[in-house]
Amino acid sequence: MLWRRGNPWTIWRSKMTVHIGAKDGEIAQTVLMPGDPYRAKWAAETFLQDARLVNETRGMLGFTGTWNGNPVTIQGSGMGMPSLSIYANELIRDYGAKTLIRIGSCGGMQPYVGIRDVVLAMTASTLSTPSRGIFKELNFAPCADWGLLSAAAEAAEAKGVTTHIGGIYSSDVFYDERPDLNEQMTRHGILGVEMEAAELYNLAARHSVRALAVLTVSDHLLTGEALPSEERERSFGDMVEIALHSAFA
Repeated sequence: MLWRRGNPWTIWRSKMTVHIGAKDGEIAQTVLMPGDPYRAKWAAETFLQDARLVNETRGMLGFTGTWNGNPVTIQGSGMGMPSLSIYANELIRDYGAKTLIRIGSCGGMQPYVGIRDVVLAMTASTLSTPSRGIFKELNFAPCADWGLLSAAAEAAEAKGVTTHIGGIYSSDVFYDERPDLNEQMTRHGILGVEMEAAELYNLAARHSVRALAVLTVSDHLLTGEALPSEERERSFGDMVEIALHSAFA
């Protein structure tokens, strides 16, 4: 059950940022970040206790509740690295988030990576991120937090989920017209493609916080296979549970 912000027995001091309407105390230090705000709602209703709506600015829903007694926020981040950068920056700088875990879908890029498999992104390659202006000529290599990554691997093994650990590709376009680049990604062992993780890892490194991307393979670039939309939520449950276990291992 979801409780809306503003319960009469709760008094919050004003906080709020340009893109997040939550007040002081309404954002947990552990934040799960799906791209889709409605996936945030589903995950909060499914996995959190006493979840309440804490943000609906611009329709980008965020909820805070508890998991096994631990405070957790699930905040939508939108599509692409520029959108994620906005929310991650505000969560870290203004709300004190210390652990940020992206939960989302990816496209498989290796023949042994199957639909519904989980990918744990050790590194994230990319052509461009919002941080490119900072790094200039340097090709910075963003990576996951080892503690989160190793804990996620243990949680996935315990659940019996088929899991792949390695590099992914964060694209800045959805409708890609670079088959030559995809071929090189596959050739160099990239497990899957998505659109947000590289910038999340950049920001985590910059602000000395923990980050990880836990991804469910929803389609495949090599085979053309895709997970039917009605099955996605059911398949994404493993990913959310792995993320929650890794955050509090």
